[in-house]
Amino acid sequence: MQLRGKTAIITGSNSGIGLGVARELARAGADVVLNSFTDRDEDHALARELADEHGVEVRYIAADLSDGDAARGLIEAAGRCDILINNAGIQHVAPIDGFPAAKWDAIIAINLSSAFHTTAVALPMMRKAGWGRVINIASAHGLTASPFKSAYVAAKHGVVGLTKVTALETAREPITANAICPGYVLTPLVEAQIPDQMKTHDMDRETVIREVMLERQPSKEFATTEQLGGTAIFLCSDAAAQITGTTISVDGGWTAL
Repeated sequence: MQLRGKTAIITGSNSGIGLGVARELARAGADVVLNSFTDRDEDHALARELADEHGVEVRYIAADLSDGDAARGLIEAAGRCDILINNAGIQHVAPIDGFPAAKWDAIIAINLSSAFHTTAVALPMMRKAGWGRVINIASAHGLTASPFKSAYVAAKHGVVGLTKVTALETAREPITANAICPGYVLTPLVEAQIPDQMKTHDMDRETVIREVMLERQPSKEFATTEQLGGTAIFLCSDAAAQITGTTISVDGGWTAL
């Protein structure tokens, strides 16, 4: 799949899943807009590195996606959006009766509301261009639940619902909207947790990954950011032109349980 001439905006993309997806889109030829809430020299250096590596245009635009106006401003500042990857997200774990209200508000704002705001601005750009792809990074928790993750589960279920509505509103146009639902993904953040888990459970690396971290993932293997990026590229292809309003699980069988 070649995406030359397309501009992809990926929210929350200076690390982790977002950066992995951005790398694969750049490898496929898309111009890329990276984003996070920071505005550091290393953020802009990362954009230059990606541009040099793949011979595409890459910009970094800072925006705090907990603020709806800032989320809209990100798309406006980019000026063009053929491919929108709503990926930004945060997490907090606590029982409902002890869940901080401020954490609930922040998770809903960043994980769910930001996707509404960016999509609202991106769709007119896609209509003007005559082509578009909205790809929301939801989660296995957009299809099932775990205790103590009320805000995250609610937000990710909401992302799946927003995806379906977006697809229905664009069904007669050359625009599709789908959600990718990852299970556990091997990111630098997850990698950094493994040594502590090994100490806590007195297990070797492979055992703690298989028995603790991937307890609910039947494949007992992490998904990779490259696989998620490849899934996004497929959803941008002509082969996926009639795939809209649905979810694609990249979860090693988690949601088949």
